[in-house]
Amino acid sequence: MVGRRSAPSVAYFLVTHALFFLLACRLSASQQARNYTFVHDARTAPEISYYDYIIVGGGTAGCPLAATLSQNATVLVLERGGSPYGDPNITYLANFGAPLADASPSSPSQRFISEDGVINARARVLGGGSCLNAGFYSRAEADYISGRDVGWNSELAKQSYEWVEKKVAFQPPMKQWQSAVRDGLIDAGVLPNNGFTYDHMYGTKVGGSIFDTAGHRHTAADLLDYANPDGLTVLLKATAHKVLFHTRGTQGKARPTAHAVVFRDSTGAKHRAYLNSGAHNEIIISAGSLGSPQLLILSGVGPVDQLKAHNITVVLDQPMVGQLMSDNPMNAVFVPSPVPVEVSLIEVVGITHFGSYIEAASGANFGSFPDNDYGLFSPKVRTPQPTTQFYEKIMGPISTGHLELTSKNPNVNPSVTFNYFKHPEDLARCVQGMSTIERVIGSKPFSKFRYDTLSVPQLLNMTATAPVNLLPRHSNSSVSLEQFCKDTVMTIWHYHGGCQVGAVVDRDYKVIGVDALRVIDGSTFNASPGTNPQATVMMLGR
Repeated sequence: MVGRRSAPSVAYFLVTHALFFLLACRLSASQQARNYTFVHDARTAPEISYYDYIIVGGGTAGCPLAATLSQNATVLVLERGGSPYGDPNITYLANFGAPLADASPSSPSQRFISEDGVINARARVLGGGSCLNAGFYSRAEADYISGRDVGWNSELAKQSYEWVEKKVAFQPPMKQWQSAVRDGLIDAGVLPNNGFTYDHMYGTKVGGSIFDTAGHRHTAADLLDYANPDGLTVLLKATAHKVLFHTRGTQGKARPTAHAVVFRDSTGAKHRAYLNSGAHNEIIISAGSLGSPQLLILSGVGPVDQLKAHNITVVLDQPMVGQLMSDNPMNAVFVPSPVPVEVSLIEVVGITHFGSYIEAASGANFGSFPDNDYGLFSPKVRTPQPTTQFYEKIMGPISTGHLELTSKNPNVNPSVTFNYFKHPEDLARCVQGMSTIERVIGSKPFSKFRYDTLSVPQLLNMTATAPVNLLPRHSNSSVSLEQFCKDTVMTIWHYHGGCQVGAVVDRDYKVIGVDALRVIDGSTFNASPGTNPQATVMMLGR
């Protein structure tokens, strides 16, 4: 009868709505359940406090580190940002880019521009970069894990990855467009097809994602689920200003020993957190590849000329702090699609033998932020058609730069130079990667998602004219792939170094030349692990 539901339709209606309600409740609970009892605003902190471990930075490494140490010790985490929970721009996949384009003082990201003219960002939120990134989850290559630079125990690394994955890693949905990217990579010769795996393997693979099937982000902050709430205190809006040292040992053999951290809350009130007495108690800096070398220098451990220039008392002349900074250059090709595409971030990667990684995203919020004049999120890179992007990132890189203090205020970004493509092998890898992207775009599997009337040189020219960085353009950048790579270089936010193993910290991540102080985060990396580092940073924290 018209206007009347049949019994099966009513049943279907009730069941589906009940399921939807349960799912909504579950998702809501997953967000609200993380009102952790141990997380507090730093304004509530006492002026003086004591802990077994003090971790500076509640980011991608700091959160799993804190959860682990809290099982058998008292731990304080000082996070300069706020909570990621309840922020839709962090939670929802469709809002990717909004925090990175937000330049306000309360933003979960803090923008900086390297001396190379490339727009970049550092995290300022509990969970760190895992709250801002494109979500791809992939482990480091086996020879990175067991190699001489880090020499991790392979079995312990595997167990630690699995510990992380139980909370934050998911298999992505792989809809039409990402499937075309996968098939295009295979058609272009990036072989074999490795299917879905977290492991780093040559060829084309579907990797993991920290976005679940509902498009909700899971971050390193979720790993605090593992914490012992009686052993952990996390303070938000707590900015560390310096580590305090005293001297231990007999005269002539005295070594500086870290024993406290000075931090300020959002009102500017000063607090001090001290280590409890105990041979194993330590301060651990996990403030990221800008924040960790910056804090060491602010604390008097760094190049003596910088310390003297800023009137900082010299604790240890350590010339390698802030050196060997690297950022994996990313180059993109924007490809307008004649048909609608799903909103997807990174789900597929082509891992080549020549040292280039090919990734792609579609239909995301690129170019929809009117106050963002330059960079990947500038409205000037928008097209009227659905936009898709191919990305090329080189491994390593070999090129390195440095970081220098610009102010004694820890909220002020240091000056950073990455020297993109300074080494010719980095540039050669980019050229080979861009050539591979050309073949993928021209492949039969991808033909549905490109205009026949737009040639690859036209696509390159369209990308080259977009204001993705602050560098000058050259007229031949769409003809010469070398020039294209240099003119259109961007960041993929995988910068690292500044406190490298063997230069600033030893193989146990202890700061060389001082006691009771470690650095555990991406600033210790000599190269970026795997295609995307977040999985390995979380694993390292564990």
